[in-house]
Amino acid sequence: MSTGDRSTGPAAPPVRGRLGGLLPELLKFGVVGGIGYATDVLLFLLLRERMGVDAIAAKVISLAASIVVAYLGNRWWTYQDRAGAADRGRIGRETLLFLVVNIGGALIQLACLGFSRFVLGFHSTRADLVAGSLVGMALATLFRFWGTRTLVFPGSRRPADA
Repeated sequence: MSTGDRSTGPAAPPVRGRLGGLLPELLKFGVVGGIGYATDVLLFLLLRERMGVDAIAAKVISLAASIVVAYLGNRWWTYQDRAGAADRGRIGRETLLFLVVNIGGALIQLACLGFSRFVLGFHSTRADLVAGSLVGMALATLFRFWGTRTLVFPGSRRPADA
């Protein structure tokens, strides 16, 4: 053993190995998020442009619809292989935590939209989309990914699926 060798046990997986294991989860989360995002934007535009609904009210409604889409996709696809995901007794707690995380994400998006409208004074549909559906969504997605994987669907993969 050389003097520079200080290993005392199994080495931690290299960063590339940890990220490689995270990649399928990120891709699934991204697909589900993309469908939720499309639901959010399309419904927002429909409510704003076709139905004349106020921007904030339209965003609340479109976010609520996208949260339902995201929960179903993440529950039954992205995190289906997490230990406890099939435990029906956890669904109530899991749903509540998912709502809390996604309401937090929605508040981030609404804060960006409100900042754009009420602080910066931008009131066009384009400005609303940039603030709420681009900048707000980017920040909210980071928060949602962290919250969904650590709070809502914690734990490791089930042994049979790992």
